[in-house]
Amino acid sequence: MALLDEAQWQGRVFTGDWESTGADAPVTEPATGAELGRHGLADPAAIARSAERAARAQRDWAARPFQERAAVLRRAGQLWEDHADELRDWLVREAGSIPGKADFELHVAAQECYEAATLPSCPLGELLPSEAPRTSMVRRVPAGVVGVIAPFNAPLILSIRSVAPALALGNAVVLKPDPRTAVCGGFALAAVFEAAGLPAGVLHVLPGDATAGAALVEDPHVRVISFTGSTAAGRAVGELAGRHLKRAHLELGGNSALLVLGDADLDQCLSAAAWGSFFHQGQICMTTGRHLVHESIYDEYVARLAEKADGLPVGNPATEQVALGPIIDGAQRDKIHHLVTSSVDSGARLAAGGTYQDLFYRPTVLADAGPRVPAYAQEVFGPVAPVTRFGSDDEAVALATDSEYGLSLGIVTPDVAKGLALADRIPTGIAHINDQTVNDEAHAPFGGVLASGTGSRFGGAAANIEAFTETRWVTLRGDVAGYPF
Repeated sequence: MALLDEAQWQGRVFTGDWESTGADAPVTEPATGAELGRHGLADPAAIARSAERAARAQRDWAARPFQERAAVLRRAGQLWEDHADELRDWLVREAGSIPGKADFELHVAAQECYEAATLPSCPLGELLPSEAPRTSMVRRVPAGVVGVIAPFNAPLILSIRSVAPALALGNAVVLKPDPRTAVCGGFALAAVFEAAGLPAGVLHVLPGDATAGAALVEDPHVRVISFTGSTAAGRAVGELAGRHLKRAHLELGGNSALLVLGDADLDQCLSAAAWGSFFHQGQICMTTGRHLVHESIYDEYVARLAEKADGLPVGNPATEQVALGPIIDGAQRDKIHHLVTSSVDSGARLAAGGTYQDLFYRPTVLADAGPRVPAYAQEVFGPVAPVTRFGSDDEAVALATDSEYGLSLGIVTPDVAKGLALADRIPTGIAHINDQTVNDEAHAPFGGVLASGTGSRFGGAAANIEAFTETRWVTLRGDVAGYPF
């Protein structure tokens, strides 16, 4: 039996029940341009109604025994596994994912729910000493209503990693997925949690544009915002949240470096290097955006990476065995191509790729890149691997830190102690020795520093409890305290 019935979401949004909005948008398959259906679009008024309803439903949900909340999350995890075939198809067709990437998203979605199911039974406070004859304690209590704004690129993971722990800790959630991936990044979650027994009104799924997102940030019922997206949009969200005195957890862009030291084994590292730049067409915040290669192996590295890029098949992941699928839409493709052509104009050498057909962009290698080259200096969000050389460890560190971003880092060397020592000199939220930059596990803290975000706000009990609860000081006395007047 299908979990996602098109009749449910056709022209609708999810507010605990499936409701029509009066405005809708197409569900488009980027590989073919075919319309797969139509879904509702939320305006600020719809956001306000849902936030108010969520606030009412949250009080009862938070009061449920912790075992009940944990059970809903466990059932949700099982549903992701039981309906993987159906949901994989949506990730492939709507988001342009190759099947392996879709399977990874589904695996992480299940794991996020299983990990979240442990949160209700975590210790949520501590006893404090007190100068007075009383019991003094700190309690972590639900924030209330959590607003989640999620992007198109890994739509399921980047929604569920906030939604699952927020629900588990007793909050209600209003989720605004990107309208381009409203089904696999939004309505799939609605269907899973509805089937898992989540009470009506606790989760709302409202695709919408930037005005809907602003309304979510501004709404007085929403106390915490969890945003994943571009740095430019994140700055606007953070500014708006600050104006309304609410917390905003921001996971933003990146331009992550892969350092390949002179002692690296190219037979081992080229696969990882290509994966880091070309996985999901480079549409990942952790994508390897800069390849920093020691000068002793630079020429061979460029030649072999270009050869690998030229051999990767690109096409429709729903009908062909491919390594790369389509770019999400024409605007994103044109941005990628402009960065590639302007980089060549700035002195980079096109070693592979640089061409496209429809939304299918060839994996691209740009040699002789550097800070003057746009595709090296900026986040491309496409299948582009800029490569530059370095001569010393100090130069490698200087190049790696010469960026406004600080999300992920990869260092390839058989001397792992040296790799870790170099990583300690480069400010990022994530670092991998002998691996590329794109990694994610549900129980591991995730987040960036500098222009990549506000630190690890996802993954692991400590980060999730910090993100989605408030701290409350509580004291208890046997008798009413006396005072001088």
